[in-house]
Amino acid sequence: MEIDLLSNRLRNIKQSFKTTYNKGLKERLFSENKHIHKRINEIHKIAELLNKENNEKINFSKLLVEKTKRTLNENKFESNLFFI
Repeated sequence: MEIDLLSNRLRNIKQSFKTTYNKGLKERLFSENKHIHKRINEIHKIAELLNKENNEKINFSKLLVEKTKRTLNENKFESNLFFI
């Protein structure tokens, strides 16, 4: 559930960053984006560790690894959006 929440927040940040001209808001959005990416990376690393310990073909840790990977790939706009 946390990954879904963070993923949605990243989408909202991306949209807000595109539409605002307020420098202070852009700085706050940039900072929040950075913190969210850090948290998703932490969750991804934990999921990978859990996944290595489990030999089942289908399990929750594999699902979590895939979900975090997709969220990180979908939201790799930090370099594309913030540094244009």
